[in-house]
Amino acid sequence: MRLLPGVAGLCAAVAAAAPIGATADHSGASARSAPAPHQYGCPILPPASPLNRDISRAPVDRRSADYIASIGLSAHLHADFGSNPAYGIPYAVVGPRQPKVPISFTEFGGESDAGPYPVPPGAPVEGAGAEGDRHVLVLQRGSCRLYELYNARRAGAGWDAGSGAVFDLRSSRLRPEGWTSADAAGLPIFPLLARFEEVRAGRIEHALRVTVPQTQRGYIHPATHLASIRDDPQLPPMGLRLRLKASFSLARYHGQALVLLRALKRFGLIVADNGSPWFITGAPNRRWDDQDLDQLKTVPGSAFEAVYSGPIRRR
Repeated sequence: MRLLPGVAGLCAAVAAAAPIGATADHSGASARSAPAPHQYGCPILPPASPLNRDISRAPVDRRSADYIASIGLSAHLHADFGSNPAYGIPYAVVGPRQPKVPISFTEFGGESDAGPYPVPPGAPVEGAGAEGDRHVLVLQRGSCRLYELYNARRAGAGWDAGSGAVFDLRSSRLRPEGWTSADAAGLPIFPLLARFEEVRAGRIEHALRVTVPQTQRGYIHPATHLASIRDDPQLPPMGLRLRLKASFSLARYHGQALVLLRALKRFGLIVADNGSPWFITGAPNRRWDDQDLDQLKTVPGSAFEAVYSGPIRRR
């Protein structure tokens, strides 16, 4: 959940009703079945992007023990997504001719990419009908651009939003220093989601988005934005990478949970927002096996370590 600049604290993730289709494809495909990643006709960021980087051999951060303790040693992983469309962050895929509509920014306009955006009238909204972050994510085929909104609501022919960001999926370019995005850390959301199509294919090759209760006043690239006034060095900064320890046995796990846990050993988690501890974000899909995903709830925070991926910036 977004924190205003200079505000820190514990924010619980709030889930609410969303459209039946976890993924809406407005370019002709069924809204109930998202195209597999290779069908987008776009890379989901270059292979060399920090978000796609294998961190299995990255050095452990010298403050790893402090960071993990602050997030919660005895708290457990939680899939903040599943077969219920009320949970997770949905997204839409549109064609290159999708009309662009005006976007009016209500909170962070000075750190947002100006509209118009190709957001269709029926784009799925996270937490629609209740309080929450109300993210809207739109991937456009052809242009290979990603349009993301925070706190979005329909307004006339367009949308009002707290903030918005546009990402070129062929580029690893970061947001301007100190800027937010549709996420508190200034990161793109879609490339960090657990998506059913990847798990069905048997592998995830990117970091996954995670929330933590409190962060410090700082961030690590590729994050570009902080959301705290706290100078406590024991708190994780935005953009911190967290890795499931190589020594943690996966012998007892199977199915969808096993695919996710293997990814957490290679690509790990990245701190993207303040919220409930160890909550992993994914896109809702009717085909998730919720009982299978519940295996993640047996993985404690103590099974993780923080890795060093760059200096902490405090702009």
